[in-house]
Amino acid sequence: MAANILLVEDEPAIQELIAANLTRAGHTVLRAQDAEIATRIVRDALPDLVLLDWMLPGQSGIEFARRLRGEERTRNVPIIMLTARSEEHDKVLGLEIGADDYVTKPFSPRELMARIKAVLRRRAPQTTEDAVEMAGLRLDPVTHRISSGAQLINLGPTEFRLLHFLMTHAERVHSRAQLLDQVWGDHVFVEERTVDVHIRRLRSALEATNHDRLIQTVRGSGYRFSVEVMATGELE
Repeated sequence: MAANILLVEDEPAIQELIAANLTRAGHTVLRAQDAEIATRIVRDALPDLVLLDWMLPGQSGIEFARRLRGEERTRNVPIIMLTARSEEHDKVLGLEIGADDYVTKPFSPRELMARIKAVLRRRAPQTTEDAVEMAGLRLDPVTHRISSGAQLINLGPTEFRLLHFLMTHAERVHSRAQLLDQVWGDHVFVEERTVDVHIRRLRSALEATNHDRLIQTVRGSGYRFSVEVMATGELE
């Protein structure tokens, strides 16, 4: 699936090359030449991943990464550092401030795409094209189909994204606010009870195959997708 990737790179030729490859791979690219522009972009909407050049005019990439990791809203955004620095202590510094990966220039577009895919699979699996299957329920992002055995389950686009996120983050409890940020986007302002409406629709669609019980309400906290309920018979 397409990811929204913020590319922070001040060299026009490198920025253009990376952006072209990202676009070709199906991603949406947001571009910034420095940390100031990147900050404004992040303020408007959280990206799924940040490709961040170490050496930037003004505030360095390291300082910008440290800021992202220091704020609650941006703490979990995956970061890949791009740099010509190849010394071990530089790599250690980049990883210590919270970067998820470190790519040394010059690099091939193919290597960068592989690194991006690996980080997204690990940190933001809902943005990948990998099919997810749990407790006999299968979700395929490529064909946009959900099935249980031979039976297809019809979901609206919002319920599909909601189920995809919950399945790729199984057993974790997510508040309504967190689900709004992850499924609707943190720049979309809707009431938290909207989540409840779509959870009810999702459960209703899953009733025919008895998978509605996988969507658990955790009172006072939010919702989680749990395969353990199928074995224990636990209800909300």
